[in-house]
Amino acid sequence: MIKKSKYILFFMLTILFLSTFITTSFAVNTSASAVSVGSPSCILMEASSGKVLYEKNANQVRYPASTTKIMTAILALENCELTDVATVSRNAIHSIPPDYVIANIKEGEELTVEQLLNVLLIPSANDVAIVLAEHISGSVSKFSDLMNEKAKEIGCKNTHFVNPNGIHNKNHVSTAYDLALIGRYAMKNATFRKIVQKTQYTLPATNKHSKADRTFKTTNDLLIKNTSKSKSNYYYPDATGVKTGYTGEAGNCLVASAKKDNMEVISVVLGAEFTKEGLSEKFLDTITLLDYAFEHYSIKTLQEKNTVLQEVEVASATKETKNLKVLIKDNIETLVNKEENLKTLNPEIVIDKLKAPISIGSKVGTITYTIDGKTYSSDLIAGDTVLPSNTLSLLLRISLIIVTLYLLFTLLKSKNKPRNRGRMSKNSKSYKHRKGKKSSGKHLYTLINNFE
Repeated sequence: MIKKSKYILFFMLTILFLSTFITTSFAVNTSASAVSVGSPSCILMEASSGKVLYEKNANQVRYPASTTKIMTAILALENCELTDVATVSRNAIHSIPPDYVIANIKEGEELTVEQLLNVLLIPSANDVAIVLAEHISGSVSKFSDLMNEKAKEIGCKNTHFVNPNGIHNKNHVSTAYDLALIGRYAMKNATFRKIVQKTQYTLPATNKHSKADRTFKTTNDLLIKNTSKSKSNYYYPDATGVKTGYTGEAGNCLVASAKKDNMEVISVVLGAEFTKEGLSEKFLDTITLLDYAFEHYSIKTLQEKNTVLQEVEVASATKETKNLKVLIKDNIETLVNKEENLKTLNPEIVIDKLKAPISIGSKVGTITYTIDGKTYSSDLIAGDTVLPSNTLSLLLRISLIIVTLYLLFTLLKSKNKPRNRGRMSKNSKSYKHRKGKKSSGKHLYTLINNFE
């Protein structure tokens, strides 16, 4: 029994040791797992690189509701001038179901694309989405085809649009990941970015509406400050957009963006509800995601442009120019976890096979960092001009050849001149003069040969 107990004790100690070892050796970064969001589907993406910082059911197909209008705005900006005038059709007025937001525009009313975009994105008016679709493609169905083509171009894999506004349709679907790609793409447009940061907009008087009394407020509470006239439980100082959405089937949706220092992130929340206290889960979850991004990540400059990376010796170069300074052409910036030690990041440096001559500013190699499967690189350029070692000698040889040819030409020309029929004595001045020329030419020829 004692021997058996020893075996049991040894076995238990072994299990305890192995479990400790495994836990220690294969521990993972749990900071992301500490994020707590109630929404069924969401994603957090860094804007410049597209790197996903957090996700929860990000590729789950869901209804996008009015976040659809981001794509409608993209196509309007890429296919129209802001000053283009669109006319409101009967279909735009009467195709919107009850309880959906409208801008109270009138049939036959003329509005510019810029005015329509403001009312599309700020209060999320569904009727103006139809006006834009018909203005661009002639019909909603043709515009939907254009939307789907653009979605594929951006990189969406699970998105299918059937209308320009997100009014519920079982075939009108997307994912948190795809909407993050669409939002990221849209925010590269300066006009779109400017509009989605506004908190209100007023339509001017038009041919069908005599007063400028149609003022609309944003549906994005992240942008609304707490003042004596307005109150928001969700104001986020670093927010830069983007678009809310809601239908009964989709739940509460929000594509949001925020920028702090030099880092901007995109978040998407789909299917959110309300807390027991009556607070909006889509805003609370979005704030949680944005805070997580700025607390744990930042954009760091790994290398600054025009920095001397190293100095290399170039073969076949003159003594004065053979030591070439290799410069970094562009800034190399990357998203890093704030806990990461940048000194451990070692770049791959490739210097081309260099031989004189080399012009200043010409490419001489590359430098590349690979971080989490993504590459960040810059060309390396010459900081100086490098001359070949035989440049001076070559120039002198060319000069001597030219002088020699000139002298030979002169001598030949003088020989072809008619001779004086009279006899010339060795004591005459002309004879001495001519002899002097000959000996002078030979002497120069001898000097040239000696130099070479």
